[in-house]
Parts: sequence; C-alpha cells; structure tokens
Amino acid sequence: MDNEQLLQQVTAKAQAWLGEGYDAETRAEVKRMLEADDKTELIESFYKDLEFGTGGLRGIMGAGSNRMNIYTVGAATQGLANYLKEAFKDLPEIKVAVGHDVRNNSRRFAEVVADVFSANGITVYLFDSFRPTPELSYAIRHLGCQSGVNITASHNPKEYNGYKAYWEDGAQIIAPHDVNIIDHVNKIKAEDIKFQGDKSRIHIIGRDIDEPYLAAIKGLSLSPDCIKKHADLKIVYTPIHGTGVNLIPESLANYGFTNIIHVPEQDVTSGDFPTVESPNPENPPAMAMAIAKAKEVGADLVMASDPDADRIGCVMRDAKGEYVLINGNQIVMILLNYLMTRNAELGRLTGNEYIVKTIVTTETIKAIADANKIKMFDCYTGFKWIAAVIRDHENSARYLGGGEESYGFLAETFARDKDAVSAISLMAEAAAWAKEKGMDFMAMLQDIYMKYGFSREKGISVVRTGKSGAEEIQKMMRDFRANPPKSLGGSKIVTIKDYDALTVTDVVAGKSAPMDMPTTSNVLQYFTEDGTKVSVRPSGTEPKIKFYIEVKGTLASKEDYDACIDRAEAKIKAVMADLNI
Repeated sequence: MDNEQLLQQVTAKAQAWLGEGYDAETRAEVKRMLEADDKTELIESFYKDLEFGTGGLRGIMGAGSNRMNIYTVGAATQGLANYLKEAFKDLPEIKVAVGHDVRNNSRRFAEVVADVFSANGITVYLFDSFRPTPELSYAIRHLGCQSGVNITASHNPKEYNGYKAYWEDGAQIIAPHDVNIIDHVNKIKAEDIKFQGDKSRIHIIGRDIDEPYLAAIKGLSLSPDCIKKHADLKIVYTPIHGTGVNLIPESLANYGFTNIIHVPEQDVTSGDFPTVESPNPENPPAMAMAIAKAKEVGADLVMASDPDADRIGCVMRDAKGEYVLINGNQIVMILLNYLMTRNAELGRLTGNEYIVKTIVTTETIKAIADANKIKMFDCYTGFKWIAAVIRDHENSARYLGGGEESYGFLAETFARDKDAVSAISLMAEAAAWAKEKGMDFMAMLQDIYMKYGFSREKGISVVRTGKSGAEEIQKMMRDFRANPPKSLGGSKIVTIKDYDALTVTDVVAGKSAPMDMPTTSNVLQYFTEDGTKVSVRPSGTEPKIKFYIEVKGTLASKEDYDACIDRAEAKIKAVMADLNI
C-alpha cells in the first residue's frame, strides 16, 4: 500500500469517529488531526486497530483506533464480557475485580470497565483508588471472581496506558481463553458497547482486601528472628510516584523493619511522574533520587517499585561503599537463593519443591537449584507462564518462587502475577538474614558466584516506533532466522533454539529436534561453546526488539570480582559487535 492509499484509508476510518457515537472531546480531537497539514499523527492514530493481544491492550493515550481511550477500552471490555457470559453460562452470578494504577486516565478507564461489565449483568468489585497490580490478582482469587481487569501500563512512559485481563486463577489469560477473547473483542463495534452501567452491581473494595493481602505476605516470612536483631536496617524505599506508596512501607513494617526512609518527592502519586523521565526502576536515572537519599543517610539497602508495584528495583553498596544497581537477573537469583537456602536451613525441603524462571533469565539459577536438589522449570517471558506452571503443579508440588530478568518476582501462590510488595519485603528480610551471617548483599552475591559460577548479563532494547518500526523489527527476526551468526564473542555457536518453530538445533551435528513448550513464541536463542547465551525477541508490549546476553566466567575470590566483571563486559561488547547492536 502506497502512502496515498494509506492516507485515504486512515482518513475514511477517522471520519467515522466524527459520528454521534463518539463524545464531543473525541470528535474535536479527530477533527484537529484531519485538518492538520502534517498527517503523521492521523496515520499513527488510525493506521491499525490497537490490538487486544494475549496480555490485553497497551498503547499511547489519545483519540483513534490505535490509541488507548474509552472506546478501545470499552470494546475490549464488551468483548471480554461477551466471552465470560459464554464461558460461565452455567453460573448464577459472574464476578470480576477491577483495579488501576496512578496514570492519567486510569481511574476513568477503570470506571468505564466497571460500567460496561455491570451493564452486561456482571457483578463488579472496583477498588476505591489505585492499587498494586498483584493485589488485583489476589482480589480475584480472594473474592472468587471469574475474571479481572487492571488498568496499567506498568513502567512505560507517561503517554501510555494499558489494560491487563485476568482469568479466575488470578493469572493473565493464556490459551484457550486468550484467542477466544481476542475473537470476541475483534467483533465489537462502537455501537455494541454498553456504556451505561448498572451501579447496583458495582461494589467498592479497599482496606477489606488490603488487610488480608498484607497478612498473606507477612506469612511468607522465613527469618523473623533475624529481623528482630536487625530491625533498624536502614532501608530507603521509593514508589517512583506509583501505587506502592502505601502498601509497601506498611508491609515492611509488618515484617518488623523500623527504619524505612522515604524519598518525599517521589511519594507524590502522579501520572506525570514529575521527577523522572521514565518510571522504570531498571533504569539508573529513575533510582537517582533514592540513591542520593541513601548517601545522605548511609542506607544499607535501596529499593523501588514501578508505577503499578509489580516490578522491583534494588541498589546495594559495593566493597568501596558505592551504591550500585542490582540487575533483574541478580534480584531473582538473590531471592531464589535465599528462599531455597533458608528452606533447607529450616528443614522444610522434602524433595517435592520447585522454582520457575523464564528462558531469558540467567542459567546460574539452574545451578543453584540443582545443588539444592530442587526442580527448576523454564517458561516463556511473562508471569502468566510462571502462573501456568504453578497451576499445573497446584496439588502435586510446593512452589518456592519464580522470576524473570525484567525485575519481576513472585514468592507466593495467593497472587499469580509478579509482586513488588512481597518481593521488597523478602529482599529486606534476605538482607537481615545475610547481616546475621556477617555478610552484606555484595558479599552474599559474590558468595553465590563463587559457589555456582559467575555470570554477567546485559539487556539491550532496540526501539523502532510506528508502522515502519514494526516492519523493521519483523525483518530483523526474519534475517536472524535466515542467516544465524556462526560465532559470538569469539566462541562458536553449538545450539540454536527457535521457539517459533519449536525446534532445537545441534549446530555441530547438523540435526534438529522438537521442543516441548505449551505454544510457539517469536524467540530465538543462541548458545556457544563457552556458555554464552543470547536471546532475541520482539517485545509484546512495546515497539522494540530485545536482546538478552549472558556470558560466563569463574570467580576464584572476592578480590577478583571487579576484574571478573571487566572480563565479562569485554566479552559482552564483542557479542554486541557480532550482533551489530
């Protein structure tokens, strides 16, 4: 399709949004785009429909079929409502829970969701204000709901919002329900959406959910005696303007920590995230104010949650006393090592425990699990897949924890999405436990590397926005499949895993075999002779292609730590050069 045809198509589509079925604000915004000399915004807003994918919706807020607004949110909810009434037709009452984060329009969108569900005869439990995403997952299970929706764009920039759909187990939706819901959503037209809610079916929830949720998190504690001895551990915490502002300090206090230090400017809840460019705790600039506060007070530990409080950021002091960001792989590794080791110390391991990580997360975790004789499962990126493993082993084995490199961890089964509330509470407890053993977090991390092997990871995101960007990302994946690299960082590739074809190829033998995974996924992995692992995947929620690089090494002593990092970083740079990124 040439540019003139595309413009004609989007113009016709936009003109339909000038009809009486749309409110005055929307019509005015569309009229402005139609009359503008530069048609770029018009094209980006209408060249496609914002897709209701397997995780729901996520996009820039604004008028248009490719934007987050009350009509795209309403259509998604109407389609989901139609499917729920079909899937649970034998139930006398269908119930859903609805939550939201602090973003601009989040409350408005959540109320639209509640109205549409209630207008379709569905009982709605709507949170009275913003809450962490994992609490919405908890509420679904606690209230016996069949589904749930959370309005959030997680750690995306302020222009974005999103719509996460959940099933009755509290997990984000997977097959067969995902494709069935998508099919229902795709059939919805604006005139099909029932916006006029039935207020009698909407019930407001709040502290009645907070309290049992926090109590359940307190029940995860394994080292209360260590906390008693080190209750005054200096912990700086920031919610980065998000939903963790109330519950995370309360949870830390419930655990017994008495010295929780705030960053007052970032306790202010705001969808504009005024003190950061991006509210993502994996980005060092987002942690700058918390680190400054830590230096001011001499904190032992710095932690953060992203705007919907499902991701955790963490900063520790190195041997020189400098504050350094712990990456997502290290967060998962530290927490899983703590949970496995502490369960062993308490005599709670029976041989029937397991942990879960995603395929792009560090392989060092498997070494720790093997040493502790604990089963480890690999799954696709996204906590819906970790939740699926939990569901498959609901009554047959005990879950100890699971996580992914993108700063997400889940320590419990009473919620089924990554949870910064419990992860931050347990990370603080792990610090107290380490201190009781005469170690700080740096010493504990080095101890893990000496016992189980050193690894260094780096994630690189190549951003390509808009229609042309999406096409470029698709081409990059095709090229990697058609012309895979022969070596990376000076080491020959010995294995290639293609999760789209579900094949694992022994490059040396020239043979391929099928892989056992629940479904396909557009991910490629390369493994080299020296243990390097590279994963390549397009993001499912953002306009980017992601590269995950992991290199191996040997840490003989704590004194060699910095040199070991330098060697690993040099190898990572060589790998990046080979990948042309």
